[in-house]
Amino acid sequence: MARILVVDDEIAIVDVLTAFLEDKDHKVFAAYDGLEAVEAAKRERPHLILLDIYLPKMDGIEVLKTVKEFDESIGVIMITAFREEDVARHALELGAFDYINKPFDFDYLERSLDTKLQLMLM
Repeated sequence: MARILVVDDEIAIVDVLTAFLEDKDHKVFAAYDGLEAVEAAKRERPHLILLDIYLPKMDGIEVLKTVKEFDESIGVIMITAFREEDVARHALELGAFDYINKPFDFDYLERSLDTKLQLMLM
């Protein structure tokens, strides 16, 4: 069972992802803005963060940078509603493992999660 932090300012998105992940027997935490995400990451030390790019108080790119500064081992998968290749590429350069677009392809999300979690256990 992995600890996963879901970060999105849309409550419905957090609810859908939480239900999906809990159904896969993961322990899920939620945050709804960037500052709350950093605090939750420090407190809960998740294995993985599903992180929206556009957040209030601190955007996802800044959250990614901050998280990687205090714990490089936390895996991050960026979430975006927009197909912005430059932003996604920048996130990958900063240490994100992957990025997914809304609406979600849950099969792809599951494969990405499984891949990252397996790499972490090696």
